[in-house]
Amino acid sequence: MSEGIFDYLKNQANIDKSEIYQMVDAVQHADMNDEQTVRRIVRQLSRLANKRISSSKEDKIVEAIVKNQVPMDMKTLENYLK
Repeated sequence: MSEGIFDYLKNQANIDKSEIYQMVDAVQHADMNDEQTVRRIVRQLSRLANKRISSSKEDKIVEAIVKNQVPMDMKTLENYLK
């Protein structure tokens, strides 16, 4: 990963580089078809970014990931996560 990305995340969300690597490692080894696993990761990311998400938003994100329906273009993804 580029150092610029780490600097951006540190400045925007106060997320440390080591925390990012821990999450990347967790996601790489996770069963993204398992709802409970995905829900745990979504909650961890929410805490890491210090951004609360509603239960309905969490459900929507988890369902999209488990069903492999995550939008790939940034505009759609941005609207999806609002």
